[in-house]
Amino acid sequence: MVNSLLRRTATIALFVGVAALSACAATPRSESTGQYIDDTVITTKVKSAIFDEPALKSAEINVETFKGQVQLSGFVSSRDAVNRAVMLARGVDGVTGVTNLMQLK
Repeated sequence: MVNSLLRRTATIALFVGVAALSACAATPRSESTGQYIDDTVITTKVKSAIFDEPALKSAEINVETFKGQVQLSGFVSSRDAVNRAVMLARGVDGVTGVTNLMQLK
């Protein structure tokens, strides 16, 4: 009886552990916990690089990252500003690609 109870408890613990781990796994449309943290770091680094660039300080650029792919959107004053923002984003470690959705004011 004790053996049966111990086996049942171990089986339940195993299923709970597997379920918990699979909840952290990535799918094509969602990120794992680690990927989310990595993307948050990438987003912060890209925003910092853009903010530190004197020519882009007044730009209204939004940055989003999903699985290393950075999306830039918002408004800038010139084509040079667009190119500079894209170049800065590409230069950040971990960026796998940059999608430019920025528009000229």
